[in-house]
Amino acid sequence: MDCLVIRVITIEFRSALKNDKSKKKIMSLQKNKTFLKAGFTLLELLIVLSILALFAALAGPQLIKYLSKAKAETAQVQVNNLISAVELYYLDTGRYPSKEGGLAALLKDPGNVPRWNGPYLKKQDGLTDPWDHSYQYRHPGQHGDFDIYSFGRDNAEGGEGEDKDITSW
Repeated sequence: MDCLVIRVITIEFRSALKNDKSKKKIMSLQKNKTFLKAGFTLLELLIVLSILALFAALAGPQLIKYLSKAKAETAQVQVNNLISAVELYYLDTGRYPSKEGGLAALLKDPGNVPRWNGPYLKKQDGLTDPWDHSYQYRHPGQHGDFDIYSFGRDNAEGGEGEDKDITSW
């Protein structure tokens, strides 16, 4: 019996295709059916958004850890550059920048220093650490002829991680 029903429907469908109006109507129904299936359901969108949120939750802390480590490494590189600049200053002038003049003497002639041949740094922002605090300079130093250091993110002595002091010694 089922075979008979299927055969009758098939015959009716073929005869309907012969008629132009029916053919256009069937084609239009097929296009509308395809059009309705073209979008995403709300459930599919929610699944994709939840996967993205899960990825962000897993990757976010790692990214923040790498960024904080990069700031500390950048500060150490900057301290090393400042050490080189102070040593060049010493080679030219025969003395280290004074405590009063500080690291600014690497950029501008203090006026009372013979044989100053600077600037010894290209930019003013070389005097600030990645946390926007000025590098500290001490002459005479406690750990050498001079000390250059940054107190880290918290701008206080001591600390761990990103708050750790960056020093020239």
